[in-house]
This record gives sequence, C-alpha cells and structure tokens, in this order.
Amino acid sequence: MSTSQEKARLLRELHRPGDPVVLANVWDAASARLVAAAGARAVATASASVCWSLGSPDGGGADREQVLARTAQVVRAVDLPVTADLEGGYADTAAGVGETVTALLATGAVGVNLEDEGRPAAEAAERIAAARAAADAAGVPLFVNGRTDVFLLGLGAPEERLDEAVRRLRAYVEAGADGVFVPGVADPETIAALVAAVPVPLNVLAGPGSPSVAELAKLGVGRISLGPGLAKTAYAAVRQAAEEVYGSGTYTALDGGLTYPELNGLFTG
Repeated sequence: MSTSQEKARLLRELHRPGDPVVLANVWDAASARLVAAAGARAVATASASVCWSLGSPDGGGADREQVLARTAQVVRAVDLPVTADLEGGYADTAAGVGETVTALLATGAVGVNLEDEGRPAAEAAERIAAARAAADAAGVPLFVNGRTDVFLLGLGAPEERLDEAVRRLRAYVEAGADGVFVPGVADPETIAALVAAVPVPLNVLAGPGSPSVAELAKLGVGRISLGPGLAKTAYAAVRQAAEEVYGSGTYTALDGGLTYPELNGLFTG
C-alpha cells in the first residue's frame, strides 16, 4: 500500500455499518506494531494515550508539533491506514484547524477525529468544514470523524441529550464529516437511535460494560474504538510491577510480560 490516497480509500471502505472496523487505539510505534500484528485492519491513535506518553494532560495539554511527530512515527511503523485523534484540532480558529489537517496529511495519516469540546454546534461544524477543505485541497479523501461530547460531558438535561447529539451530528455531516463519534454512550437503545438518526457510520467508544463487538455490529455501528483503554491497561501493569518491587521486593508482576526478543523483533528483520 503505497499512497495516502489508497490508504484513505481503504479506511473509508472499512467503515461498514453492521461490520464495524475495530480500532484498538495506540500511542507509539511499538503499540502500533503490536496492534497491527494482532490483526488490525487500520490503526488509530488516542489523544489521551499520546498526551500521557508525551508528559502532558489530555484535553489541550499537548503541543501540536509533538502530536504530529508522534503520529508520523505511528504511520511509519505500520503498512495500514492511520487515523489520528487531534482533539479539537489544536487551533483556536477554523482556519487553524485547516492548517493542522494539512500538516497531518504530511505525516501520511488518512483519518482524523475532531471533537466539538462543548463548542456551539455551528462553530464546531465550521471547524469540520475547514478540515474537509484542507483535505480536498491536498487531494486526499481524508476520513473526518466528527465527535460530540454531549454524553461524555453530560451537557444539558439527560432527557435532551439524544436530540442535542443528533442535531450536532447532522450539522457535522452537513459540514463534511464522513463519520460521527459519540463517546459516553453504551446502552443499546441510545446506540440504535443514533444509528437510525445519522446517515453516516457511527463510532462507539467501547470498554468494560459495553456491548460486545458482535452486539454493536447488530446495532448497525460502523466503528468501534477502545480510546485510551490499552494505555490505561499498560500503565496499570507498570504501576503494579513498580509497587511490588518497591514494596515487597518481589517481581511476580513481571510474569507474563512480552519477552525481549518479541519486543525487539518488532523493529528488526
């Protein structure tokens, strides 16, 4: 797979409602290669995971250039389409979002998540339109995933959130989003309602307590993400092993870890 255009077309084709693309989100080259080796058809970064690995908090704490540099490392590590979580676009204006997307395309990534971060819907839609325009200007059919945080942030009255999310998502689709992302939703009824209400593939954030991949497929979901789930699991293992060696002076938490040849072999041969 040699060109961004080919990878972008493949990423687009993988978003099939009822046969969702599953993204176990990564944060560096090693995690990307492990996920690819496990059978991933595409690779996605998670903003939180990338930020933590860079020593920054999620939610605007990272430097755009650092995030783009890390994205480029992930792209170079795998021969798969890569989609990057760029939070709100690392820019104060819609024009700035367009500049960020132009720089993203230069890394070889062919998809982007853009979240509304609670902004007014019209403003968020304008930023998605800028991303779409930047991709069109570059000649790459970038997959733009428009995210609303209505459920994640608990915006508005609970009984009004579905309608508000749908209103926003339809505006994002009208602005050029190819898919929509609604983190914070796990109940089948709401997921089914979102699938029915929005005419593009729905992305669901999955984790413990979420419906299984098969169940989400039956609901018509087109994309399933683990978000920072893998990073949280990996860092939990680090904490457990460190607390054990500094506490009891033993090493049992290291049992089951990947071997040196396994990890080194990700980048040799």
